[in-house]
Amino acid sequence: MATFKAIRIDKADKGTTAALTQFDEAELMDGDVTVRVEWSTLNYKDGLALTGKAPVVRRFPMIAGIDFAGTVEQSSHPQWKAGDKVVCTGWGMGETHLGAYAEMARVKGDWLVALPQGLSARDAMAIGTAGFTAMLSVLALEKHGLSPKSGPVVVTGAAGGVGSVAIAVLSKLGYHVIASTGRASEADYLKHLGAAEIIDRNELSAPAKPIAKERWAGGVDSVGSTTLANLLSMTKYGGAIAACGLAAGLDLPSSVAPFILRGVCLLGIDSVMCPIEPRKAAWQRLASDLDRTKLTEITHEIPLDEVPEWGAKILAGQVRGRIVVKIV
Repeated sequence: MATFKAIRIDKADKGTTAALTQFDEAELMDGDVTVRVEWSTLNYKDGLALTGKAPVVRRFPMIAGIDFAGTVEQSSHPQWKAGDKVVCTGWGMGETHLGAYAEMARVKGDWLVALPQGLSARDAMAIGTAGFTAMLSVLALEKHGLSPKSGPVVVTGAAGGVGSVAIAVLSKLGYHVIASTGRASEADYLKHLGAAEIIDRNELSAPAKPIAKERWAGGVDSVGSTTLANLLSMTKYGGAIAACGLAAGLDLPSSVAPFILRGVCLLGIDSVMCPIEPRKAAWQRLASDLDRTKLTEITHEIPLDEVPEWGAKILAGQVRGRIVVKIV
């Protein structure tokens, strides 16, 4: 094809614009694999890029979208051939490299993971970067030594994409999950995913004490700032918190007390430049440890032309669970 549909972000007099347009194939960036994109998804970072609320996009014009699933059309990479089903998340797509909200993408073959057996391309994007990040967090907690016998685990931003998948996975693995949310109306949804307890996020929004009463053995945090500081102060001796988001801010108004008095660990989770082997491991675990029925129930599908509208909604806290984007 000479041109294809894409959500293009351009610089404007004030900020940026994002709109569905025709993009010329000749403008695609260098890469050794060309993929026909079938499905993408909407993550918090996509919302930031689409609205221009944060400097996510580093070059213009940019095709938005940080992850896709699709079929290889052309490849000069030794690992991939035409017809292969692949998944790609991160690596700067939608930031420095033309992204996923398009009918075609050209990327480095080293960025790709084979679509796990048992998952459809739509399933993979129902998981997306958010679910992939949640699983990286679970793997980090397991590597630290946590198990269901260690005690309860807390998940913040529980009704969001990362939170929803984290709750579903952790509960299936046998953990007692405490879900923190600012949306009381989502209590039934969170319990259906597997949350054993629901707490109001306001419990974690006051300035954190250096050390507070022990409440959990570990957690997955997508919020950051004061929330993360409170999680750390309430973590049991030898426990750990996996930090993977910054919805409330980049700051961490905490102290060294949890680390040196309780041996608590803060585990940093990066999904963008994560090496390929942990990527493969995370996707295999998602294929086996995520209840596909629950995945279906937390997923809402939108067409490509509605992506800018939903980008604003996800920043406004109006999105529950996962959004999949049908490309073709």
